[in-house]
Amino acid sequence: MSKILLVEDNEMNRDMLSRRLIRKGYEVVMAEDGEKGVEMAGTENPVLILMDISLPVIDGLEATRQIKSATETTSIPIIALTAHAMSGDREKTLEAGCDDYDTKPIDFKRLLGKIQALTA
Repeated sequence: MSKILLVEDNEMNRDMLSRRLIRKGYEVVMAEDGEKGVEMAGTENPVLILMDISLPVIDGLEATRQIKSATETTSIPIIALTAHAMSGDREKTLEAGCDDYDTKPIDFKRLLGKIQALTA
């Protein structure tokens, strides 16, 4: 079973997304802030990380930079999740090291396609 790390501070979003991923056969572990997300990327060995960008403690962009700069976690694919769909946001997430980008509200079918593409 593939493990996904969901880094999301909004409890409702965490709950909804984790339940849908579990129904699709994924194991889901969750962090509610960027610092915890960086820590769990190293300890949980996920096949993929779903990273909210607006996070407490350290934001998703900085958390991504830290994960991608650590030897043991550099190869884990990261999909940025953000409600900020402004011009330039996608570029910022990719520059920080994210492998893909998706906007909120989540289109689950589209997100699932991205997850499958990055974990195939």
